[in-house]
Amino acid sequence: MKIIGDTLPPFELQDQNGGAVRDSDLRGHWAVLYCYPKDMTPGCSQEAMGFQDQQEEFLRLGVRIFGISADSVVSHTRFASRDGLTFTLLSDPLHVLLEALGVWKGKRLAGHEFMGTERSTFLIDPAGKIVREWRKVKVTGHIATVLAAAREVRE
Repeated sequence: MKIIGDTLPPFELQDQNGGAVRDSDLRGHWAVLYCYPKDMTPGCSQEAMGFQDQQEEFLRLGVRIFGISADSVVSHTRFASRDGLTFTLLSDPLHVLLEALGVWKGKRLAGHEFMGTERSTFLIDPAGKIVREWRKVKVTGHIATVLAAAREVRE
């Protein structure tokens, strides 16, 4: 499991446009990497729209936004189109990065057990190190908290 001070592991995932995104693409930039359970669900849409609404401010601070889930590229394409998302969504159907970050976990819903993504967010520095982490995120107020942390490290 990744924790503050660890470097992101090597990865190569596809974005919502089918393009390759590698860990090296994040180097040299500040980044928010937020992990979410499922495209086009109420909480995930609320979170995505919150990041979208604040994207200009994140970019002003030099911080790029990346969402990641186990959903397919096709699902991400629909999600981005439906909600007008202009930041990068990464598809991790094999859970490579999600597992490395320690967010692919056993979950329980309505008496059923399954594996899924625990909503979590990581602030990554230009060297690829995790400088802040938020686990078991509740959407309400979360984007403001991440933005405040980005301001703290960037201003």
